[in-house]
Amino acid sequence: MYECYLKHPVICTDTRKLEPGCLFFALKGPRFDGNRYAKSALAAGAAYAIVDDEDVVNEEGLIRVDSVLETLQKLAAYHRQQKDIPVIAITGSNGKTTTKELTTAVFGSHYLTHYTSGNFNNHIGVPITLLRMPSDTEVAIIEMGANHIGEIDFLCNIAAPTHGLITNVGKAHLEGFGDFEGVKKAKGELYRYLEKTRGLAFVNQDEFFLEEMAGAGLKKVLYRESNSPDPLNPVFETQLLKMDPFLRLSFLSENGSLVEVNTNLIGKYNFNNVMTAITLGRYFKVPSAKIKKALENYMPSNNRSQIVRKGSNKFLLDAYNANPTSMTKALESFAAYKEKNKVAILGDMLELGIFSREAHQKIVDLAVDLAIPVITVGEEFGKIKSRQIKNFPNTTSLIKWFWKQSYEDTFFLLKGSRGIALEALLEN
Repeated sequence: MYECYLKHPVICTDTRKLEPGCLFFALKGPRFDGNRYAKSALAAGAAYAIVDDEDVVNEEGLIRVDSVLETLQKLAAYHRQQKDIPVIAITGSNGKTTTKELTTAVFGSHYLTHYTSGNFNNHIGVPITLLRMPSDTEVAIIEMGANHIGEIDFLCNIAAPTHGLITNVGKAHLEGFGDFEGVKKAKGELYRYLEKTRGLAFVNQDEFFLEEMAGAGLKKVLYRESNSPDPLNPVFETQLLKMDPFLRLSFLSENGSLVEVNTNLIGKYNFNNVMTAITLGRYFKVPSAKIKKALENYMPSNNRSQIVRKGSNKFLLDAYNANPTSMTKALESFAAYKEKNKVAILGDMLELGIFSREAHQKIVDLAVDLAIPVITVGEEFGKIKSRQIKNFPNTTSLIKWFWKQSYEDTFFLLKGSRGIALEALLEN
């Protein structure tokens, strides 16, 4: 199979995006079966189609296996083992995609870097990412997502990271993890894998629980925020200079001088993401001038920390996802901005299970304590009774109401889970 892959190194799983000469993996899902499209894939130019359904009539170009998914995963793991390069795994409850993108920008300025595209961070996306790795890759950055215990360990055994980091641990996907201790256990699987394989972890001392989770037996590089970075300190340090609204920060260069960086990122919660990218860049000897340029050229996208202007109003669009931890950080950061007129538009936090009611109540209470006017969207927020909060059952009903209002010179926060699609408010 690997010899076949080397001759046809393009992987496809969707006939609508098929490339001639590719290997088509007929994956199954809850609502689809790729086996049904195997012959169509061959007709469209696929070199081979890998199938696992005995009812698919055998013909030239079909490769029958016991499990298409397991074959994809094993092929990816074998391909990874042929590469003697740093593979950096990134996981965490919040900020892992932004951290991945910032780290990729920094490494890409100096090394031939391969990285997770989009949200290809699960049991299918990670193998595909590895199999798409060019032969001349010098560093690979692999994002790993999980909503159940055991998933990070499983992905580590495919990607075999040499280095890794956990951005943070928070109250996300509680429905799958059971409780917060389950979250810590699941994310900590990356540390345990690195400890077992004598890899290296980058540990942010400013994030709760991480240093404790890392333990004494894990080889690690420590980093943190500091008001006066010290060239003699073995811990990597970064200084936050200003938020107005974009983050301005500084770090020590390879010769001990301070380098200032003016980012296009907003919110104190993004400081740790930038600091992590700087730390990894410095550790892997990316020149400081390249780190600065890469970070200053990075523009947030895909509904993550984007500033959108509509007339005299300004929107902080951070609606790619939400959980109690990220929502809390977003509100606290939003409250710190000096704009006179501010309104937070908050969408439901999904996948919280039995913790949902309590979590949404705490967010409403926090907004009230911070004296931020709040509009909520979704059924979960709708269960919270408060005279100070206006609720809409969905984004469609919010849109109908919102654009009839006469807001001027107002700064809005849009924060909610992916399923609420708050970004639709700005598509008018």
